[in-house]
Amino acid sequence: MAQHDNAYKNIFSNPQMVEDLLRGFVHEEWVGSIDFTTLQKSGSSYVSDDLRDREDDIIWRVQQHGAWVYIYLLLEFQSADDHWMSLRIMVYIGLLCQELIKRGEITTKDKLPPVFPIVIYNGAAKWQSARNISGLFEAHSGGLNAYLPSQGYYLLDIGRETRLAEDNRVSDMIRLETGPSPEQLRSVIATLTERLKGSENTELRRALTVWINRVVLRRLVPGAPIPLVNELKEIEAMLAERVVEWTENWKQQGLLQGLEQGLEQGLEQGLEQGLEQGLERGMLREASKMLQRQLTHRFGPIGPETRARLVDATLDQLEHWADNILDARTLDEVFK
Repeated sequence: MAQHDNAYKNIFSNPQMVEDLLRGFVHEEWVGSIDFTTLQKSGSSYVSDDLRDREDDIIWRVQQHGAWVYIYLLLEFQSADDHWMSLRIMVYIGLLCQELIKRGEITTKDKLPPVFPIVIYNGAAKWQSARNISGLFEAHSGGLNAYLPSQGYYLLDIGRETRLAEDNRVSDMIRLETGPSPEQLRSVIATLTERLKGSENTELRRALTVWINRVVLRRLVPGAPIPLVNELKEIEAMLAERVVEWTENWKQQGLLQGLEQGLEQGLEQGLEQGLEQGLERGMLREASKMLQRQLTHRFGPIGPETRARLVDATLDQLEHWADNILDARTLDEVFK
């Protein structure tokens, strides 16, 4: 699963985010009768008869009028329209119901529980695919239409969602996902920092911090080394300083500007390659120095072998090690 999907999975493994998702974006009558104090994360990893794992989905259950309702979050995080999405949803829900039966949670005396599937979409183009599987089947006369299946899903189209609820953490996420400037991101992060004060929100703050580091900031400053931050409040300060510093350094060195102008004016291939190589070397030096400072701050002074390893590393390796710092307990775990 992509890094983007992993970050979302961590966030929506928190009951507060699931509650805000339903309250703020599912404008249907049944949501008003949910007892959100009963929210439970169900077994999100289940295996079909042909042993295909479905570990990239998150399944919650919550009580409505004393009975369980299952919330199926499809967190592959679609970036492109999927023509067969309604078919996939029907298969996934069928596998979930089979698993409930195998575990003995549903017997022949029971009815199958309602399942609410929701797909999160962030593609540039408008979603065009059928929202119910009945739209994928050929219509026939002579009574065959009575046997067509019917299974729909709820679509959250982030890029075109205009009804952003106030005092809602999912709304804040969408603003961060779509915000075009550091100034706008700083404002939203300040709101989130205030909203998530207190030790009871530690895990959610951490999940959001990791997501902002690995997804939002890399969209905002692609290719740049991202400093390690451990709290939301640190990101706001970093946006005020580091992002501007990165941009100004590149402009002063003339690397990005020279590359862009060279491509536009049709300069010879050798000049283009020279500019690209200069940009890459500058980014590697900055990333290596930054990671060395982060390691020293986290684990104390580092030895010459570690410093040499940082100098010889590729940009992908440096970014991977920087991500590992968030969870590593020792210096050796950083370089796994």
